[in-house]
Amino acid sequence: MVKISGIEQNMIANNHSPFVPTHPGELLLEELASRNISQAKFSEKIGVKPSLLNEIIKGKRGINTEMALLLEAALGISAKFWINLQNDYNLQKARSNESFMSRLAEIRKIAAVL
Repeated sequence: MVKISGIEQNMIANNHSPFVPTHPGELLLEELASRNISQAKFSEKIGVKPSLLNEIIKGKRGINTEMALLLEAALGISAKFWINLQNDYNLQKARSNESFMSRLAEIRKIAAVL
């Protein structure tokens, strides 16, 4: 566990994140299911390849700005919502990477001296 100023990171107030980050593709899949829309039909509707949509739904690809705008137009769910979900997911993934968090801890030590 990475310590910041001698305190384990997971013990800092308001520093909570889900154990397993939820990819926005999971929420997109649920939204399509609730509307009874197939991936193939939806990908045709928004003009993207079915494989691209499937990669997003399976969490293999992120939602970029253009895709967020397409989702907003088709589903009426704001692009900002999709972008924020993706950003939160990316942050959670980075914070769950112990090697990267150790690197950040070392940088914080150096920065504290400056």
